[in-house]
Amino acid sequence: MRPLIDFNSSWLFEGKDSVRLPHNAVELPFSYFDEKVYQRVFTYEKRFAAEPAWQGKEVAVVFDGAMANAKVSLNGQEIAAHKDGYTPFEARLTGKLKDGENVLTVTIDGSENPEIPPFGGQIDYLTYAGIYREAWLRVTAPIFVGNAKVETPDALAEKKSVRVRIELSNPQDLPLSGRLIATLLDADGKAIASTDAAINGASVEIGFDGLAGISLWDIDNPALYTLAVTIDTTHGQDEAKFRFGFRTAEFTTEGFKLNGKALKLRGLNRHQSFPYIGYALGKSAQERDAEILKRELKLNMVRTSHYPQSHYFLDRCDELGLLVFEEIPGWQHIGGESWKDESVENVRRMITRDWNHPSIVIWGVRINESQDDHDFYLRTNRLAHELDSTRSTGGVRYITESELLEDVYTMNDFILGNEEWGGNRPRTPLRPQQEVTGLDRVVPYMITEYGGHMYPTKSWDQEQRQAEHVTRHLEVMNAAYGDPQIAGCIGWCAFDYNTHKDFGSGDRLCHHGVMDMFREPKFAAYAYISQCDPADEVILKPVTFWARGERNIGGVLPLIILTNCDAVELTYGKNKPKRFTPDREAFPHLPHAPVIIKREHLTDEELGLWGMSWEDATITGYLDGQAVKTVNFISDPVATTLEVVPDATEIGAAGDTTRVMVRALDQSGKKLPFFPEPVSIEVSGAAERLGPGLVPLRAGSTGFWLKSTGQGPITVTVTNERLGRAVATLSAS
Repeated sequence: MRPLIDFNSSWLFEGKDSVRLPHNAVELPFSYFDEKVYQRVFTYEKRFAAEPAWQGKEVAVVFDGAMANAKVSLNGQEIAAHKDGYTPFEARLTGKLKDGENVLTVTIDGSENPEIPPFGGQIDYLTYAGIYREAWLRVTAPIFVGNAKVETPDALAEKKSVRVRIELSNPQDLPLSGRLIATLLDADGKAIASTDAAINGASVEIGFDGLAGISLWDIDNPALYTLAVTIDTTHGQDEAKFRFGFRTAEFTTEGFKLNGKALKLRGLNRHQSFPYIGYALGKSAQERDAEILKRELKLNMVRTSHYPQSHYFLDRCDELGLLVFEEIPGWQHIGGESWKDESVENVRRMITRDWNHPSIVIWGVRINESQDDHDFYLRTNRLAHELDSTRSTGGVRYITESELLEDVYTMNDFILGNEEWGGNRPRTPLRPQQEVTGLDRVVPYMITEYGGHMYPTKSWDQEQRQAEHVTRHLEVMNAAYGDPQIAGCIGWCAFDYNTHKDFGSGDRLCHHGVMDMFREPKFAAYAYISQCDPADEVILKPVTFWARGERNIGGVLPLIILTNCDAVELTYGKNKPKRFTPDREAFPHLPHAPVIIKREHLTDEELGLWGMSWEDATITGYLDGQAVKTVNFISDPVATTLEVVPDATEIGAAGDTTRVMVRALDQSGKKLPFFPEPVSIEVSGAAERLGPGLVPLRAGSTGFWLKSTGQGPITVTVTNERLGRAVATLSAS
């Protein structure tokens, strides 16, 4: 879209604090807090002068998101209201501005209003109050480009086409006439086609045909194009841009196909929350999460559980080639008729905001894990198909034999672990499709959650629990890869998250992630990472802290080594190296099965018994007979170094953020998993610290985010009584 004017600075919060958006109404501790502290009304106020250049223009403030039930007043007069906490809304200022100072007031209600999705029942996540996304001032001609839906109906043809419906906004109901020019631009901004049309109504339909040399949007080559639109009416000109890609995405009875080629989906669910500051992190953090999912975890899909997420996150998914399952707000509970009406509108808002993102391949139009509701879900599916006929719909459930009104039967299958509840079913990673659906036919089918609450694992848990956590993720992925009827599997979940008292470990955390809340990987993260092609990155991750007495009875066996190598060699102490190959018997379907070294594979001398000296070890990965990666373990780790690592050393000056990780390391440079001592964090210069200044290390690390307050150098000083001081320098410009 057109450039928007930054409207994020100098908001007066609760009549006393000057804040910059995004903003979290209440900063929460890391754990053990009362979530009710933000469940009340908060007020934001911004004073500004109307500029003479706005005369004769359409002027509005656009809010990307506020939690929740927002009401906007200008100079004491209410001008807008928006219940939904996850989609944009605007407050039209045209005709209401006065000379001199104007006062814009926004009240948001953090209470869990039972008339608004996702509220009314219990929900296993927090909905942090605040204007937690950005706000923008939009100044346009009285008639302007409102939205556009771009479709590529024959993306696999040699000569491609584009079909576009452009919607014009005309709030003053002025006579509509004029011309529209539309130009297709490639990634370098070069024009590749252009057309024009007369403006005779509120929407204009145009098309491009015979397009040659077009690249498909794909997970390995996410080629993006831009539609640039200019309108010229008797009331002025306006310009807008819309980014899109050429691709096909199909959920079939034989799995998922991207651009006509089979692709097994491998993903994780993502909550948009962060420690201390809840939802209130902007562009850099949203983009960084997408980068972690794609580049670090090596996923090809993410589910936006359980609500629409930041357009910055989705934009980055477009750029990276990370597929997205986006869904409406909700968690199990379905409310009354007005609640359902609002949920149907959530479908509309989600799809019309995001329908041009090539990364999005399926709409979630059912309340997560809800019971069947025939009439309600007829409405949500009907609207989704009316708005966007190019994508499938899905509806995430955990109940079996649920009515299928969507295009894809999307299922949270938590059967793995149910054997602990009794019954005669053996350990089962996933149930067969037709046992779940109860249908007499095969349908498009995808697993949307597994793991999670069935086996919560803290980053500092004992090694055997960590190994079982890894095994469960591997077993489900192996089952999904081995069943051609399953489009793929999306695990629960990517990152630990704060939650209500009714869930989690009692500390207001769900330790369900393969990464902790600071995005630091647990061992289970490498179950996913190791599935990447070694041409992308060679992975060699032994699931061990390498200590004699960490496990029951002692030792490190069975030792899971997560790797995409075709052989692994273990050297322990002065013993001769011993080579092992991936366990294809246990994991026949994974792209890269783990190596599992068991007790029977080694003599007593080759790994030692309780009471013997504990020795150093080297694990080496091989590809095609060549050593490609080595991991060394020392037997006598000593706390040696304090490490401070920011994600970026250059950040923007206007409230930009970056994460900073702090780790305690031994003399070999490995993180010390059970180093609990506190560190003090001081920040000076052009940034502020988000979060407390004295924190313990958890599993040997902690993190925080910096938010710039202007231009200039930034110094981060972290101090630990034993390890001393470490300094990182950054700059904001």
